[in-house]
Amino acid sequence: LVNQLPEANLVLLRHLFGVLHRIEQNSGVNQMNAFNLALCIAPNMLWLPSPTGPEEESRSTKKVALLVQFLIENSGEIFGGDIASLF
Repeated sequence: LVNQLPEANLVLLRHLFGVLHRIEQNSGVNQMNAFNLALCIAPNMLWLPSPTGPEEESRSTKKVALLVQFLIENSGEIFGGDIASLF
């Protein structure tokens, strides 16, 4: 699915998850592992198109957080092994 994105979106996601992956690599010092980063970032990345109740928003946020965590942990495989070369 990532490869089906427009080039500009792919470049943006590649850089974003490159930064998040780099932060996650230093989690021993900053305590920001992929899970913690995902909880911070997920609510700002994807949201439901129309207002819903708090329970549905909570479920949606948890699903997005799991996706973001997966993308952080697997960013090298998803966006290319040379993701560290962006920096």
